[in-house]
Amino acid sequence: MYLLIALLGWAAGILINYLADVLPYKRRLVPRFCQACGTPQPELAAYVWPKRCEQCGYWQPWRTWMVQIGAIGASLWLWHSAPPALGFLLGFILLIYFAVVAVIDLEHRLILHPTSIVGGLLGLFLGSRLHGFGLTLLGGVVGFVSMLALYVLGGLFARLIMRLRGRSIDEEALGFGDVILAGILGLLLGWPGIFLGLFLGILAGGLASLLYIFGMAINRSYRPFTAIPYGPFLISGAAALLYFREYITAYLSR
Repeated sequence: MYLLIALLGWAAGILINYLADVLPYKRRLVPRFCQACGTPQPELAAYVWPKRCEQCGYWQPWRTWMVQIGAIGASLWLWHSAPPALGFLLGFILLIYFAVVAVIDLEHRLILHPTSIVGGLLGLFLGSRLHGFGLTLLGGVVGFVSMLALYVLGGLFARLIMRLRGRSIDEEALGFGDVILAGILGLLLGWPGIFLGLFLGILAGGLASLLYIFGMAINRSYRPFTAIPYGPFLISGAAALLYFREYITAYLSR
């Protein structure tokens, strides 16, 4: 059974890689193509046995193997220790969704409308099972409005800095995709869980930003107001509560 679960995790890793490769460019499901030159490469077997693009010599990025290894490990952990509230199957589907959104945001700084639509439907379904429809909907509204307030404040701050510096800032700290994602996470976490989820996500993002600034300062390559993708950190806060709530509760109750 563990071998079958590992193979299922491997298949999930291939699916995550495929979606992360095609959705940012096409916004829909299409045959694979080379990420460098666009040459059609329809064989999904390339994720299993990588080869260079015949046109430009491009190799699959290291992310391809990292995602597959991570998906196998996560599926085995879920089979052994899935949270009772989610179970293996729902936890597995949610994991795939989280991974697709996080990988695309890390590589392209985009949270796509197609993934947001799927996330909204998944959030309504899972949230209603976990918290009931009313608390699910309230959590989604609170998550959306809370992040929308930060988005507006970030925009005002950026305009102030542009006036003071006399030139524009190339990147936004928060995009509207992050606002939509916060609403989806609010559906999944419900009320009042969304507050702790956002707090953990923002805390993780802040710590990562400090580490990034510190590392760039050491290398003398730091550029002020460089934005980092925030979606993966918001997801990490929600995932901690959805997958590890029992461990967190047990630790805090000591």
